Amino acid sequence: MNTELKTAQKLEVYIDFKSPYAYIAKDATYALEAEFGIEIDWYPLTLNIGSYLGTAKTNKTGKVIESNRSRFQWMAVKYAYMDARRYASLRNITLRGTQKIWDTSLSGIGLLFAKLQGHDVLKNYIDLIYEPFWKRELDLEDIKVVSNVLEKAGADTSGFEDGFEAYAAGEGREIHDQLQEDILDRGYFGVPTYVLDDEVYFGREHLPRVRWHLGGRNGPLPDIANDTVLAS
Repeated sequence: MNTELKTAQKLEVYIDFKSPYAYIAKDATYALEAEFGIEIDWYPLTLNIGSYLGTAKTNKTGKVIESNRSRFQWMAVKYAYMDARRYASLRNITLRGTQKIWDTSLSGIGLLFAKLQGHDVLKNYIDLIYEPFWKRELDLEDIKVVSNVLEKAGADTSGFEDGFEAYAAGEGREIHDQLQEDILDRGYFGVPTYVLDDEVYFGREHLPRVRWHLGGRNGPLPDIANDTVLAS
C-alpha cells in the first residue's frame, strides 16, 4: 500500500453482474483499495437493458429463438460484446454471450446482503458471481444458487434462503428497489459508475481520472483510457 497517498475519501462503485464492462473493470477497481488505503462502497445498479436494446433469447448453440430487437439494436449488442471481449482477452477472462437478458436484481440483493457481512465476504461474493456467470455456469435468478454463493463467500445465510421471505423478498428487496429509484434520480445510468466527492465517472475508461482524483488531483487531468483494465 502506498501510505503517502492514503486517503479517507469515500469511493462508491455501482455494478451489475450482467454487464461485461463492469466485470472486466473489477480487478482494476479492486487495485484502488490497496493503492489509496480505502474501502470501496459497492452498490448494485440493476440495468433495464430491454428498455433500450430490446430483448432476445438464444438456445445453447447460439441460435436466436425469440427476439423483439431491431436490426440496429442487434448491431449495438454485437458491437458491445466484441468490444468487451477485446479487453477481456488481455486478462484471459471468458465472456460467453448470455442467452437472455437476465434479471440480476436477486444477485444485487445478494450483494447488499454480503455487504452486511463485511468487506472480505463482499469481495469474495463478487468474485464468485462474475466468473461462473460469464461462463454460463450460474443461474442468477435462482435463490438457492445465490444463497450457495453467499455461503461459499463466507456469509452467514441464516434466514436468507428461508426468505427471500426473510431478506430477499422482504427487507432486501425493499432496499434494492428503493436504491434503483434513487440511482435514477441521481442520474446514474450505466455500469461501472464511480462516484467520488459528488463527481460521477461512468465507464472503466475513466479509471485514470478516478485514480487522479483519489491522489489529490495532482498534475494535469488525465485523458480517458482503456489500458487500466490491465491493472491489478
